[in-house]
This record gives sequence, C-alpha cells and structure tokens, in this order.
Amino acid sequence: QVQLVESGGGLVQAGGSLRLSCAASGSIFSINGMGWYRQAPGKQRELVAAITSGGSANLADSVKGRFTISRDNAKNTVSLQMNSLKPEDTAVYYCNADVRLASYTTTYLRYWGQGTQVTVSS
Repeated sequence: QVQLVESGGGLVQAGGSLRLSCAASGSIFSINGMGWYRQAPGKQRELVAAITSGGSANLADSVKGRFTISRDNAKNTVSLQMNSLKPEDTAVYYCNADVRLASYTTTYLRYWGQGTQVTVSS
C-alpha cells in the first residue's frame, strides 16, 4: 500500500556531513507527521527528529544545532541534514510517516522505511 524508501546513508568521518532522504509512495491521501528514528547496536530505537505537515520540527537534544529536518509535502518526502557528525551518531536510521490512506477514513497509519546505515568514524 505505502512504501517509504530511504537514501543517503554511508560512512563519514567525525565532523562530516550526510543528508538522508525518504520518499513515500503508494496509496496516500495525506501525510501528517514524518520523522526519523535511529537504532544503534544494543540500544532501543530513538526519535531523532520529527516534523508536522505544517513544518513544525522537533529534534532530540542530542542532535539540536547539528541536524535539520525538512519536508516537501507536494513530493511526500522528508530529509535529514546531519552536520558535525559524531561517532555516537552511528546507527541505522529509519524514516516514518503517518499516512491517511483515503478520504473516507480519519485514521492515520504509521509506516516505516527499511533503514539506512550511517557510520561515523573517529
């Protein structure tokens, strides 16, 4: 029904930058919130950044001042610009979207991407 495809992960040295992108496609009537989570080995998945359809953003304290989240509502995409990367940012990053599938429903379902690896070397 709905697919989220991430791109942009990779290996970077500490202090470097990466930009993650995520595109949602399929049976989409509208999208409410979109966001990025990450999961490091042996740790729980945690929220990195989220953004509403109106553009209000929320970032985890650990990434404030370094990461920026943005979205293009017309293209159903969300991006995460990551600057000043640190080794502790190493994780698999997942995008998510809260999707309304049709006009006759008011329910939003959360969909997830497959994840993209970000590795920051010291």
